[in-house]
Amino acid sequence: MTHAPIALVNARLIDPAAGTDARGGVFLEDGVIRDVGAHVTPSQAGSRTTVVDCGGDVVCPGLIDMRVFVGEPGAEYRETLASASAAAAAGGVTTIVAMPDTNPPIDDPAVLDFLMRRARDTAKVRVLASAALTKGLRGQEIAEYGLLSEAGAVAFTDGFHSIRNSQVMRRAMIYARDFDALVMPYAEDSDLAGAGVMNEGEFASRLGLGGIPREAEAIALDRDMRLVAIARGRYHAALVSTSMSLDIIARAKAAGLGVTCGASINNLTLNENDIGHYRTFFKLAPPLRGEADRRAMVEALASGLLDVVVSDHNPQDVDNKRLPFGEAENGAIGVETLLAAGLRLTHSGDVALPRLLAAMTIRPAEILRLPQGRLAKGAPADVIRFDPDEPFVVEAARLRSRSKNTPFEDARLQGRVKLTLVAGEIVHAYS
Repeated sequence: MTHAPIALVNARLIDPAAGTDARGGVFLEDGVIRDVGAHVTPSQAGSRTTVVDCGGDVVCPGLIDMRVFVGEPGAEYRETLASASAAAAAGGVTTIVAMPDTNPPIDDPAVLDFLMRRARDTAKVRVLASAALTKGLRGQEIAEYGLLSEAGAVAFTDGFHSIRNSQVMRRAMIYARDFDALVMPYAEDSDLAGAGVMNEGEFASRLGLGGIPREAEAIALDRDMRLVAIARGRYHAALVSTSMSLDIIARAKAAGLGVTCGASINNLTLNENDIGHYRTFFKLAPPLRGEADRRAMVEALASGLLDVVVSDHNPQDVDNKRLPFGEAENGAIGVETLLAAGLRLTHSGDVALPRLLAAMTIRPAEILRLPQGRLAKGAPADVIRFDPDEPFVVEAARLRSRSKNTPFEDARLQGRVKLTLVAGEIVHAYS
């Protein structure tokens, strides 16, 4: 669609792809970035152009969230594409990758086509779909990657379901390689995790809750790295949460394997102590780890070892969360608070702002092979404006998601998204 030209001027322009951080403006027209730099000023704008004085706020590419669970189809009472995309726009996320954990699951081109049609009709932001690694997400028979890729799948994953059978995983990697498809599994040894509900350790013992050992993630990830060495395909570890996993990823990268990894914003900004007195909004998968692991994750993000930060947005209704901790479902919403929560790491001095933004823009774009994530001439006009210092209190009732299971309820965050544009169209404005 063609929209009126917009010029965002007097801004702090951050382009993680080019490594630039400077004052200037950006000119958007016909869905693309026409010009960017210090020379883009109000005097350069034509009479048809809407000029927005950003007052020194940050202007950067829109965020790309590689792990978003939406309820549609099958669980619209928890979330829809419309509500998830509204939350994404309010949080500065211009592209989301929907997980295949739907009902029915996205293991058939017809289901994928339905999702994409619904997204085109109802979503405010770009919606991409990942498809199932195995039929029915059961971990037994691999899906039709070729047909699903042709239908538009950008990656293959079983969502929160780990693949137990090593032979199935090997076949999946080799088959995906033949289509140059991205495999994006959740790494956990389900037998070792057992009935655990939080991170194994002293705190779990004090609460009387079953623990999930760190080794459950590391063992599955180490197996996958050995299979990647055989298959030589594209592999993205959807979620890592421990220093043990980071060591495995570092060795795989050093060996030249085509491996990348991501982490949930929850595992970067929260730890197991936040569970407090059995607070089920903090029951997540992977579980919140100890502070030493959280610090290791933050250092990996700062160094670039950790490629991507995701919201791991997983809406759950009241009936699934207002239960004893051991019986409650895993998951928290987070796409609307992704940027503001991540800015905690910037305000603490642990991660530079350009590096944080790179993990939410250009690196996901590179891994998914998207043209977005860049503040450059000719790039799609997916752009956001935000004030990294403006404080606000997270009020669950005001969040756009249908479900309200946020671990940041009543938290004081900094980083207000004031403007979100997708293909040059304003989809969110805060005043």
